[in-house]
Amino acid sequence: MAAAGVCSFCAARRMGRCGGIMCWKRGSALRFLVPSGPPTGVKRLLSTDELIPRICIVGSGPAGFYTAQHLLKHHRLAQVDIYEKLPVPFGLVRFGVAPDHPEVKNVINTFTQTARSDRCSYYGNVTVGKDITVKELQKAYHAVILSYGAEDNRTLGIPGEDLAGVYTARAFVGWYNGLPENRDKTDITEDSLGILAHSKVKRVCLVGRRGPLQVAFTIKELREIINLPSARPFLDPADFKGLGDAAKDVPRPRRRLTELMAKTALEEPGEEVAGHWASASREWSLKFLRSPLEVLPATDGKRARGIRMAVTRLKGSGETAKAVPTGEVEDLLCGLILSSIGYRSLSIDPAVPFDCKQGIIPNNLGRVLGAPGLYCSGWVKRGPVGVILTTMNDSFDTAQSVLEDLRSGTLDVPKAKEGSELVRSILRSRGIHPVSFSDWEKIDAAEVARGKLAGKPREKIVDPREMLELIGC
Repeated sequence: MAAAGVCSFCAARRMGRCGGIMCWKRGSALRFLVPSGPPTGVKRLLSTDELIPRICIVGSGPAGFYTAQHLLKHHRLAQVDIYEKLPVPFGLVRFGVAPDHPEVKNVINTFTQTARSDRCSYYGNVTVGKDITVKELQKAYHAVILSYGAEDNRTLGIPGEDLAGVYTARAFVGWYNGLPENRDKTDITEDSLGILAHSKVKRVCLVGRRGPLQVAFTIKELREIINLPSARPFLDPADFKGLGDAAKDVPRPRRRLTELMAKTALEEPGEEVAGHWASASREWSLKFLRSPLEVLPATDGKRARGIRMAVTRLKGSGETAKAVPTGEVEDLLCGLILSSIGYRSLSIDPAVPFDCKQGIIPNNLGRVLGAPGLYCSGWVKRGPVGVILTTMNDSFDTAQSVLEDLRSGTLDVPKAKEGSELVRSILRSRGIHPVSFSDWEKIDAAEVARGKLAGKPREKIVDPREMLELIGC
């Protein structure tokens, strides 16, 4: 009989009914040691062998953590390991949310609780498809879930797109959010804050190929830009005349958004707002029904000096309306061009089915087609659309598919899997040193301490080598 101790796995112990009974893992089996007589007032637990599903998640952004959360909540024995190519977790919550929206990042607190679970482990600094293959992960786990998001950009596919002064919105966001791959441009980092504070940009024009009823931003985002200090909006009244009847048939959020744009374009502002706009040193505008044709080069042929656009008209109506060229063109002179046409997922391993045209892994409710035991969630599953709430629901759906396959016996759980023990052995043989969640917490503490000195919530470390040196890797 083993000595009494604290059980990390027994659900009964967490309910206060374990009575100090010790259990241990052997392979993928969870065994309970039961004394010959139960403690006073405690019913005797039945001796049993229950098999632990070993599940691997690739990617530690919202999709990965929400998938893990659902699995841990709805399966009392599942062991979940999360692998991430960066040393630090949380994906776009850390690197994609605007610094002036800290409330959105509060979801990190929930993800941290998940990562600290006795049945969840985090392994950063591991690039799946390079440091270890998906097939090797499948040998180690009963189920592998790909949740690595969309790390590439969609391109405009027009002449001059590679000129200096042309960037993607993703690269720009990564720069001010301290994404390591964008750190040389780089909670906003001090470097980017200093550069933006001395910016000479006076005019920003947001261009869309369709009309006001098809814009993708939210009313909250519109309000924020309207209320920017020292910035005046310019909206063409002609774009909004006659939209009243069409706007009546759209969903309420879309209608309210259209009404706010129309009000800004057509109505005289109040005295306070008018005074604010009159003294504004910067301006922004919305330009509809324009589609990019070509980036115009400067005289040196190396930098952008403007963009040539096709004037379009709408064919159809509502969300399904298509922009078609009218034959007219228009040039817009500008020194900086940011393409904001979306992210794109990539294939990380030739063994995984991938639809290059759509940029997703072909799947049915998260089950990868033609690949038993392989799943996907998040943007790599459905494409780079939606907000964190959308990703949460999508991830719960994939986790539910895994749980259903566990219950039905589709996943071969009775066959023991070594999980992270096998993976770590493979990584050690290749000189790869994973970063644990406690290692991340050391990085987190260092960032918070640096931020305190600068009067900020945190100052991000943007060099992965510095992160690894900090934790002694």
